[in-house]
Amino acid sequence: MLLEQLADAGYLDWSRASLDSAAVPAKRGCRDRPEPDGSRAESGTKRLSVVDRKGTPLGVRLSPVNRRDSRMMALTLDALPGVRHGHGRPRKRLGKLHADKTYDQHRCRSGCRKRRIMPRIARRGMDHSERLGRHHRVVERTLAWLNRFRRLIIRYEQRADIHEDFVLLGCALICLNQIRRFC
Repeated sequence: MLLEQLADAGYLDWSRASLDSAAVPAKRGCRDRPEPDGSRAESGTKRLSVVDRKGTPLGVRLSPVNRRDSRMMALTLDALPGVRHGHGRPRKRLGKLHADKTYDQHRCRSGCRKRRIMPRIARRGMDHSERLGRHHRVVERTLAWLNRFRRLIIRYEQRADIHEDFVLLGCALICLNQIRRFC
């Protein structure tokens, strides 16, 4: 509902989006930790988030720390809610998706194209990280906004669904602040 209010006011921009993740340590451990794939077992959670051009969180997905970000990209894009703007069908499709070199894999690019999203993913050995620049700073700023909420800096909950609800509540508060600022 908050995203629809931003869309009605004309402040939700689906033409460019950015994707990134941030790791959150778990204080007491967590139950959703998978078997490690060659790495040491760490307790914690990664937050993968997709934000629009102005930093509004469009979709957030949680994964264990040991899981690769590139494997969670398709699930994060599928987690985008449909936002109705005026009359008509809800919009879920992004124009362009900016991501860093972590997502430079064939499955990520083909997953974007399958969803009719133009991938703007930095290539390993070819592109410099600074070229991603202003599009990547937006998602980093939104992840920093989520870290302003004290409960989200460190994961204290053992159940993933409770932590996910807190993250979604934090995203709703960020959207509410943008409604107050823009509308």
